[in-house]
Amino acid sequence: MEHDLSPATLAGLRRPRPYPAVSVLTPTHRREPGNAQDPVRLRNAVAEARRRLEADPAVTRERRAEVEEQLDRALAEIDPAEAEDGLAIFAAPGEHQVWTLARSVPERVVLSDTFLTRNLVAAYSAERPFWVLSVSADRATLWSGGTDRVTEERSGGFPLTRPPEDFDPERQERIGDSPSAFRDERTRQFLRDADAALGRLLRARPRPVYVTGPEAALSLLDDTGGAVRGAAHVPHGGLASGTPEAVWQAVRPLVAAEARRAADAVTGELEAARGRREYAAGVDELWRSALAGRVRLLAVEENYRATVVDAGDHLEPADPGDLDAREDIVDEIVEQCLETGAEVRFVPDGTLRDADGIAGVLRY
Repeated sequence: MEHDLSPATLAGLRRPRPYPAVSVLTPTHRREPGNAQDPVRLRNAVAEARRRLEADPAVTRERRAEVEEQLDRALAEIDPAEAEDGLAIFAAPGEHQVWTLARSVPERVVLSDTFLTRNLVAAYSAERPFWVLSVSADRATLWSGGTDRVTEERSGGFPLTRPPEDFDPERQERIGDSPSAFRDERTRQFLRDADAALGRLLRARPRPVYVTGPEAALSLLDDTGGAVRGAAHVPHGGLASGTPEAVWQAVRPLVAAEARRAADAVTGELEAARGRREYAAGVDELWRSALAGRVRLLAVEENYRATVVDAGDHLEPADPGDLDAREDIVDEIVEQCLETGAEVRFVPDGTLRDADGIAGVLRY
């Protein structure tokens, strides 16, 4: 199961596939009692995908068997213990992927020549990913952070470990005591190597960075003047060999403070746009503006959802059970805005109360 979205990953998912490219989306739950029904809901969604494959005259028997095999492989990879708020299964001839998302998705089955990625795009925009580099004198661990968790990142050479050094009695006799680990040149070089490894990864996957470790290590890293220059410091030792939960709790206050600052900046931009008559609010107005490429900045409350029907020249709230309802119109607006180069920011619930949960700054 995949968690770590990136612009490059999303671009790869959106490229055309041989027909049929099957997308199966279903909401999931992290805890009881909601998660008790998740397996049944998932089996029903996959059964619906099989039914549509069988009923589609454009899908040959051989092609159907190939895609169904990919669906079976995807199902075998799903771990209920990793459930978040949404699940997306993508299957096409010769490939499959399973994505778990920290954002709810509507229940949908789609056969097309591309995968349905707008819910993943919205999840990526909402997650505000970041890196945490945890260092000690002999270990550097990288963590990938998101909305409410961190997970260890095992790429780019991480984790880095420094081999133990032979004890040097002559050196200890000369200086009268064991040297401080962070005054040792070998330790300095190890931290420079960690900084360089992070720099290489940031060039491919740029994100904000938090650095944890003893004060002496943080000071040394600052002196390198490399990738961690300007990173937020968290003076907390022991996390290079710590648990994801311990790392998350250490950085959580800084992440929350940064989210508040970002939300304040967005509301300031929206207020300024009102005065310039460059402001839009509500799904109907923003959907039309997004289609025209007029949105420069889109702001959405983190848990805002709207189910609508297209009434021709405008959108209207959908009635319960309406078969023509568009359950993910907010995510559609997000993807359309990103397609036209707009900045998309998710803000805490209640921030856009006067705008019914969604607002934007227009280009003209």
